[in-house]
Amino acid sequence: MKFTIPKTLQSEHEALHDRLRQATEAGGEVGEAAKTLARLMHPHFVKEDEFALPPLGLLVALARGEVNAEMAAVLELTDRLEAELPQMLEEHRSIVEALSKLRDEAARAGHDDIVAFAEALVEHAQTEEAVMYPAAILVGQVVRQRLGMRATALA
Repeated sequence: MKFTIPKTLQSEHEALHDRLRQATEAGGEVGEAAKTLARLMHPHFVKEDEFALPPLGLLVALARGEVNAEMAAVLELTDRLEAELPQMLEEHRSIVEALSKLRDEAARAGHDDIVAFAEALVEHAQTEEAVMYPAAILVGQVVRQRLGMRATALA
């Protein structure tokens, strides 16, 4: 079974990528700070697309009480998210530090749009940590419970 990231989250990530690309084109210290941020964010976004966000595609079905054996395949993703969550959170800390530098450089250069972008991206990271990652992990726990499967020990 293929698990799809909800369209709203996909659209939000695409918009963030686009705004970051635009910031890299600002030139000077702002552009350099944006490029540093992009180098940090790319591998993190790949992980999110691979295993952190696709389980959220099951939320609506699970909230309706739907469950089927094919959903068990999501456990590979949610178990991986649980195992890699400390690293994902550490990546967020590095990204937020880079965002702080980008925000400061953009403020000095008068790029209010990039300042707003940096602040919005910090909020996005906080939302992932407080809502999206825990919700994805809960998807796995609910699927496991409803299918009567035992939890596996994380390596």
